[in-house]
Amino acid sequence: MRDPNPKDRIGRDKAPMSTVPANVLIEVGTAMMEGALKYGRHNFRAADVRASVYYDAGLRHLMAWWEGENNDPDSGVSHLTKAIAGLVVLRDAMMNDRLNDDRPPKLRPLLDWMGDNNARARRLVRLHPEPKPPYTEECNGYQEED
Repeated sequence: MRDPNPKDRIGRDKAPMSTVPANVLIEVGTAMMEGALKYGRHNFRAADVRASVYYDAGLRHLMAWWEGENNDPDSGVSHLTKAIAGLVVLRDAMMNDRLNDDRPPKLRPLLDWMGDNNARARRLVRLHPEPKPPYTEECNGYQEED
């Protein structure tokens, strides 16, 4: 067996870009381009980013996609991609100390709202081990019996 390239030994321990799907990354670039054209390239590095604005926009894009609208009618860019682009801006703002953090006060430390609801969901799944099929665009939840 041939000796491995010495760069292989060094490179394998670094943050990989090969794990990120290139097609999604290109779409995020397009969504970010829309923002650059509308607001100025890298505006989020020059002025503070209000957390609630990007949170709201991301949820609107996710809800539009969930309700069956794949692409933003104004730009034609995927709603999912626009939500990702908003998260990129939020994360960049956090990393560069440009986040105007207007989130509400934290929940009380003893309140385990996520864990409590996950426990409720587990109990419901156990109570209904054979759930009815979902109503989807393709089948509307109806399945003929044989």
